[in-house]
Amino acid sequence: MTTIARLLWIEGKRAEGPSFVPTLRKKGFNVEVVSTGNAALTRAPEFDPDLVIINVASLRTNGKRICRSIHDQLEGVPILIITNSEQGNSEELCADIALALPFTLRKLMNRITPLLPAVGGKLLHVGPLRLNMELKRVQCLGREARLTPRLVHILQFLMQQPGTVIEREHLFRQVWKTDYTGDTRTLDVHISWLRKAIEEDPRKPQFLKTIRGVGYRLDV
Repeated sequence: MTTIARLLWIEGKRAEGPSFVPTLRKKGFNVEVVSTGNAALTRAPEFDPDLVIINVASLRTNGKRICRSIHDQLEGVPILIITNSEQGNSEELCADIALALPFTLRKLMNRITPLLPAVGGKLLHVGPLRLNMELKRVQCLGREARLTPRLVHILQFLMQQPGTVIEREHLFRQVWKTDYTGDTRTLDVHISWLRKAIEEDPRKPQFLKTIRGVGYRLDV
């Protein structure tokens, strides 16, 4: 379930100069374009973007209210704004980066790349979970944690079958590469470590559920 980076692009009808959206799509980005801040807030939960780009220069607003609303709703998701030189800086507008017109595609790419969770890496993205298997890092709802190779393997296996109950013995067999499943307590310990990495409250897991007497299920 490897995915490409998702960009939520807010651009009004007053946009000046060339649109970079078609070129970004050709480069493999999944770009969703909306024309207002309200439309972005409505679309964001389902689209679940990796980055929000707001072309403030094309809107009848300075973008501050839109930035703050998106920041509150999508905690941890970076925001890049496109401005005219007189529209303020990123700090004033509650964004991570402000890019003033005019600029080239290369400059835009140079600003986008550091904001994405993984470009060129092996990334799994399911619901709010983003697992970078190359960097062995997981992001979830604004939190980020580094995982051991075995934890990466467990989470990868669960993310590839979201909503499916995975029997403990089957999961143990797949991750530890063994036919012996007489003692799976080691798996339980690893599951507890994984919950500490992705759950807000590991004692009341929201995502990684125990199905008593059977195994585990990833609910996203």
